[in-house]
Amino acid sequence: MPTYNWEGKSKQGEKKKGELVADNPAVARLQLRKMGILPGRIQEKREESAKKLTFRKKIPKKLIVIFTRQFATMINAGLPLVQCLNILATQQENAAFSNVINQVKGNVESGQSLAEALKAYPRVFDQLYINLVEAGETGGILDVILNRLSSYIEKSEKLKKKVKGAMVYPAVVTGIAVIVTAVILIFVIPIFEKMFSEVGQALPAPTQIVIALSRFVSGNIIFIFLGAGAFIFIFRQFYRTEKGKYLMDDLSLKLPIFGMLLRKVAVAKFTRTFGTMVSSGVPILEAMDIVARSAGNKVVEKAIYKARGSIAQGRTISEPLAESKVFPPMVTQMIGVGEASGELDTMLNKIADFYDDDVDAAVSTLTSMMEPIMMVVLGGIVGGLVISMYLPIFKMGEAITG
Repeated sequence: MPTYNWEGKSKQGEKKKGELVADNPAVARLQLRKMGILPGRIQEKREESAKKLTFRKKIPKKLIVIFTRQFATMINAGLPLVQCLNILATQQENAAFSNVINQVKGNVESGQSLAEALKAYPRVFDQLYINLVEAGETGGILDVILNRLSSYIEKSEKLKKKVKGAMVYPAVVTGIAVIVTAVILIFVIPIFEKMFSEVGQALPAPTQIVIALSRFVSGNIIFIFLGAGAFIFIFRQFYRTEKGKYLMDDLSLKLPIFGMLLRKVAVAKFTRTFGTMVSSGVPILEAMDIVARSAGNKVVEKAIYKARGSIAQGRTISEPLAESKVFPPMVTQMIGVGEASGELDTMLNKIADFYDDDVDAAVSTLTSMMEPIMMVVLGGIVGGLVISMYLPIFKMGEAITG
């Protein structure tokens, strides 16, 4: 017989927990009631180790989108909750995700609500997902909420991919530039240096600078790597602190080219998340709390939390957001119109759609701008090194012809 971990309350309201052996969760609940315990969470003991193994692999968002959309279709068709989860777990090819769905099904069978069952897996189903599912269960519109969730996750992932695409190109070109420059300095320049020393001719200033740089890099390559590693480690430690993350996020929003793009992404994410929660019936203050925690930028998070505090005191949503200076005037004015007309969720989703398209256009513009800039920079570095090495050769050629 399996062993179950249980949590519950005594008749006096005192919290209790422990283990018991039973044929199935229903029998375990019956045993607890006979013991005078009002059962709460009941979970098979072996599932704990299975759960730990599950999270060694990250569940791709694409699978969560497909799961959510199929779940919504089945609920809409009138299938019972447990049967839906059983079908979804059976047809799931990803073993880790199938394991999670099976465990959720087991918790639902033991008497938990779907939202409560999902809470045990925060790395798969985030707070936004759980809150919306809870709102759907309460309002009897779970299929509608699941459809909204799948659309929201799809659009969020699409936005994330756009930004990653914009960042990858300059990162790759910069990496290539560093590697090419290092190869020239460490392997090519010493050959020229040896050749020039045999000639015994005075070298031009640019050539001397490049040779000195080559000697420095070749002679201190280990220290350069150690220094770079130490810098990355210190930076990561600093970024993990509350102050460090805030400073770096603030700096990122002020960058000349990328700052405006990141601000547009933050606005799109905020309005999409907030709009989805409001349209699903989640209370404003609770929605603001979740939106702030999922903002992904400490500056934006602080602005949302500050606005939440003002809203709790009776102010409108648009006023404190406008005062934060983080959100563009157009956004706060449209939110104000949405509040006044009673169509806040519709207005938020319209803003999100607009900024999604705006981010797409900004990424295209940024990519087209970065290509020639990066090529000029890369060509300038490599070309400068090559020309500085050929200057003495040109001088020797002039001396011979002269």
